[in-house]
Amino acid sequence: MIETAFTPFQSLGGGVLIGLASVLLMATVGRIMGATGILAGFMQPSSMSDWSWRAALLAGMVSGPLAVMLVTGSMPAVQVPVSTLMLVVGGFLVGIGVTFGAGCTSGHGVCGMARLSPRSIAATITFMITTAITVYVIRHVLGA
Repeated sequence: MIETAFTPFQSLGGGVLIGLASVLLMATVGRIMGATGILAGFMQPSSMSDWSWRAALLAGMVSGPLAVMLVTGSMPAVQVPVSTLMLVVGGFLVGIGVTFGAGCTSGHGVCGMARLSPRSIAATITFMITTAITVYVIRHVLGA
């Protein structure tokens, strides 16, 4: 059975950093921080300055574990209890959801909710309900 660790201080710290990064991106570049939109714009930039801030933000996202290693002395432990095939299928499903939902959880849940966007509020409620149903089915119906 999968055990979920209760980490309130780490979660609070992560939330504060995500919120701060969102506010700073809006204040400095005037853009909303949605991870999939940032990645899409990085892959097909409209200009060099557009590509530069996206590259810097993505580098910061990827370098997070290195920052943890500098502070704690070891890399964070990551356990993914599913097969590579399931990761690929999950990534594909997330890609479909991002396309039809016009954004990802970070864009809708953090930035869209802060702007009181009705579309983002509806999307975030949908994410949360779908997540709850998925966890219930996997843990209690399938017994995984």
